[in-house]
Amino acid sequence: MFFPKEMTEVELIIPSKDIVAVAKVLSGHGVFHQVDSTYLGLENLGPSAWQEKAGNYSALERRIQAIMQTLGLPEEYPTKANAENMVELESIRPAVSRIDEEVKRNSDQLSNEKKQVELYESQLRQLEPIADVKVEVGALNKSVYMHSILGVLPAANISRLKTSIGRVPHVFFTLREDSQKPVVWLLGPKSNSDILERAAKSAYLTPLSLPDELNGTPEQITATLKKEIEASKKKIADLEADLTKLGKTHKAELQQLLWDAHISRVMADAIVRFGQLRHTYVVVGWVPSADLENLTTKLKNASKEVLIETHTPSRSDHNSNIPVALTQNKWLKPIQNLVTTFGRPSYGELDPTLLIALSFPILYGAMFGDIGQGLVLMLVGILAHNRIFMKGLQSLGLLLVYAGFFATIFGFMYGSIFGFEGHLVHEYLHFDLHPLWISPLENILTILGFAIDAGIVILIFGYLLSLFNTIRAKDWAHFWFGHTGVVSLVFYICFLALLGGFLGDTAIAPKVAVAIGQLPLPFNILTPIFALGLMFNGLFRNMAEGHRPLVEGGIAMFLVTSFMDLFEGVISMLSNTLSFVRVGAFAVAHGGLSLAIFSLAGHEPDLGFWITIVLGNIFIIGFEGLIVYIQTMRLHYYEILGKFFHGGGMRFEPLKLNPSQEEA
Repeated sequence: MFFPKEMTEVELIIPSKDIVAVAKVLSGHGVFHQVDSTYLGLENLGPSAWQEKAGNYSALERRIQAIMQTLGLPEEYPTKANAENMVELESIRPAVSRIDEEVKRNSDQLSNEKKQVELYESQLRQLEPIADVKVEVGALNKSVYMHSILGVLPAANISRLKTSIGRVPHVFFTLREDSQKPVVWLLGPKSNSDILERAAKSAYLTPLSLPDELNGTPEQITATLKKEIEASKKKIADLEADLTKLGKTHKAELQQLLWDAHISRVMADAIVRFGQLRHTYVVVGWVPSADLENLTTKLKNASKEVLIETHTPSRSDHNSNIPVALTQNKWLKPIQNLVTTFGRPSYGELDPTLLIALSFPILYGAMFGDIGQGLVLMLVGILAHNRIFMKGLQSLGLLLVYAGFFATIFGFMYGSIFGFEGHLVHEYLHFDLHPLWISPLENILTILGFAIDAGIVILIFGYLLSLFNTIRAKDWAHFWFGHTGVVSLVFYICFLALLGGFLGDTAIAPKVAVAIGQLPLPFNILTPIFALGLMFNGLFRNMAEGHRPLVEGGIAMFLVTSFMDLFEGVISMLSNTLSFVRVGAFAVAHGGLSLAIFSLAGHEPDLGFWITIVLGNIFIIGFEGLIVYIQTMRLHYYEILGKFFHGGGMRFEPLKLNPSQEEA
């Protein structure tokens, strides 16, 4: 729970005759992370026949998926999908071809009918400008000796067009008068067609391209086209019903075919990555140590001659190539998603999921403390998690429940319910609600100081976790002289002591910093000593790790860089500490926004008052709730996790036949 699962490296030597049985075991349990071991094989054996098989299985799987998509079927596997042996291509390909041909006949007809409807509708749109013109369309298009141009022309360009064709024999008709774009018909000899076309183009005449088969007046053609569209739409409905019927008929068979092709493709892909020797194969991968014994037993049952060698590395070893499998817990899944969005823990690193599971909801609740609004958040989270309401937030459902719970707790501590506080609770809700702790609006400096105190405690805890990680990794150089090492931690404590002494008894003074400053320690002496340690931490790390040269770029450049490191460190410590002020500031802003809603609602508890209060609360829950969520994430990503969590771990991606299997 506190660390990624312990992993064991597994190396297998498998006889060629057992290769499929072993591939089935490795793929069927979702615990084996395969490492490409083709480099361990013999190159002179030539390309593996399994590569072609894997390609054929993949093509067949895509073909089945395309059929299911055409039939509107979800890509599902049989309800009782067992990890059977790899099937031969020729045993399932005929069935796929048979269904594909049957579906293709209907789908091709359906596609043709849809294209026909699109054509008819396009022709209708072409006829719209001349719908009220009493002219035979065929007469416009089928003249043997005359060139005809029918189209829409900007009214301002009519004189320009007539001027351009003034020397050419022609007839010009305005079929439909319009102040902007009249419909015109230009007619001239075939021998002058080029001149007429250029003149029409220069006048920006947009031609109406009507098919030759259209005869009659536009009104008659429109009626005919509408009948054709209705007939085609009826055919489309019938064909779609036929496809639906085909989907029901072939659903179970297609699901089984998809499963057979899928498991065969997965096993073939796995075998392609095995190292091939003359009569054996070499397989390398990683397995969670807890699953090793069970997997070993199944491998030996699948092949009596398999050779298995295992190695469990220490978490303190160089382990960047070890896949990281996180402990799965459905109640912590949304918190784990927050962590992995920032970075996946490395193999030897502390998994901060449990820490974030406590700190995230608490900080959120402190900024959004309200009994009623917290309960609403909990309700929304429960409904989203169970896919009853706001299904798109299902992955965040439990996180909303946790955040809403602590918002409710802090609502009791602040004495706030749906924005009603103090005398407003008694005046409008007719019961008394007193803060169990303080009211942020009435104790602004106190809540801000408390937020800084909480931040100091969290940051110091982050430093200690960083030291814990470096001890486990035996990285002594960073333990002493890293950015979150002992030197940095002691300097931060000295910095806090000076800060507490500077602020003294002011209301904003962090009590933790003041308490540290009162310790009987010579902070005036320790501060410059550890400031020098922080300033030259790069030099000390190089000395501890044996890096040469110790100083790069000359003494002057080294001193400038070191001073900037010290300056950056001080600014970073100050900004990290003051960043937690936002917790108290948002608690105050939350109350202030509620007061703004009340000022809009007025004083009389009439219908308008309560409508304003309800809408205001919806706005606060949606808008401010989102902003507080972003600010809480920022605190964790920049101030908390950045202190001790580095990430960079490789994702554990086990072979699995069923894609719905959870990560181990």
